[in-house]
Amino acid sequence: MGPRLRCESGESVPSQHVAYPHSDLTHAVIGAYYRVYNALGSGFREIVYERAMALELADTGLQAERQVPITVWYRKRQVGTFRADLVVERTVLLELKALPRLESSHVAQTLNALKATQLPVALLLNFGPKPSIKRLVATDRAERS
Repeated sequence: MGPRLRCESGESVPSQHVAYPHSDLTHAVIGAYYRVYNALGSGFREIVYERAMALELADTGLQAERQVPITVWYRKRQVGTFRADLVVERTVLLELKALPRLESSHVAQTLNALKATQLPVALLLNFGPKPSIKRLVATDRAERS
């Protein structure tokens, strides 16, 4: 059986911290996301937002790695690789989109990316016409970290 995962959605930053795993870190990342979104708006390619997020996170004092290679395993054999857009503090996986709206396939893609890592939390951040965020938690890992 694979890792247990759950998804929480939000359109805005809560005024008070909710008891999510790594909520202080994800709150800081979401703040960086809104600063980038407010400065650049929508309409750019994802790579522009990736670079801007990396700069904003660094300016916030957070370590962010771009295009992190992730190996996908099946029955203890490597079956593929992909690159994560950003990994913050070796704890939070960031999947960035620049689309009119997020679809269930984008959530599924991010859940699969989270499964392929040993990370406890992912944020799916969309720089579309309306900012949107989805928080994904690997509950079996989040409870141990």
